[in-house]
Amino acid sequence: MRFEVLGKDDMNALSRELSRAGIMNRTLEEVSPEIAHYVVINGTYAEIIEKAEGIEPLEESLEELKAAFDDLMSNWEVNQGRTLEELFDESDLGKLLVVTSLIEVGAVMEEDGRLVLMEKPRLEGLPIELRFPIDEIEEYLEELEERFETSMVTEFTLEKHYYVEVMEVDRELVEAALEIAEEYATEESIVEAMFEGIARSVLADVILELAEKYRKKNELIEALLEREPIVVEGKRERVNIYFDEEAIEDFLKELQTLGYLKVKGNRIWI
Repeated sequence: MRFEVLGKDDMNALSRELSRAGIMNRTLEEVSPEIAHYVVINGTYAEIIEKAEGIEPLEESLEELKAAFDDLMSNWEVNQGRTLEELFDESDLGKLLVVTSLIEVGAVMEEDGRLVLMEKPRLEGLPIELRFPIDEIEEYLEELEERFETSMVTEFTLEKHYYVEVMEVDRELVEAALEIAEEYATEESIVEAMFEGIARSVLADVILELAEKYRKKNELIEALLEREPIVVEGKRERVNIYFDEEAIEDFLKELQTLGYLKVKGNRIWI
């Protein structure tokens, strides 16, 4: 199972903690691309809101923009200079869009590192650019294309990612690794690793159980394939474990590396 961390220092720290606990692991660094597609809508606030009825994601964005505009204007006086940090934090995209529009129409000017409000324009006349991830508005694409002159933007990002991979299949070691990783790994990768760890542990147990009966590799794999999917029942969830013959071949090699069994030719020893 694999944990993703945010940087090299966390990667090395997690690897050390796991090793101290006797958990076999290795570090991995990968450079990989991320591609995102966005549908873009341009127009004044008034033009967009006039055609937005029934398109839920668009209506929600316009409501957020209005709330952001009203909040900014109620706390920002004409000729008053404010820093970006004073106006909004990084997560407030609505206020960022509003400030960008205010700068575009000349209602906000930069002076000595501060943004000065020159006038309070009407929201309806502000030019707005809204971007939506294409998978979030897929069901509305035809309507958007009919009502607006939409365009598409694709963003390609090349990023380096850092991982710590745990090779263990023993349930206790898997659970210990999950507990240690909570301090370092991303929440998403911990959830994925939890299910992967459970599945690998259960699959290993079933293989070792069958290996007591089937001493020939082809017979063991055949018996295992007949049991697919292997089902793990929890209180509120169920995990179905699927696999193919080639994947089992590789998993047997992994179990051999970990010292659980030995495979030579078509023979298996445990």
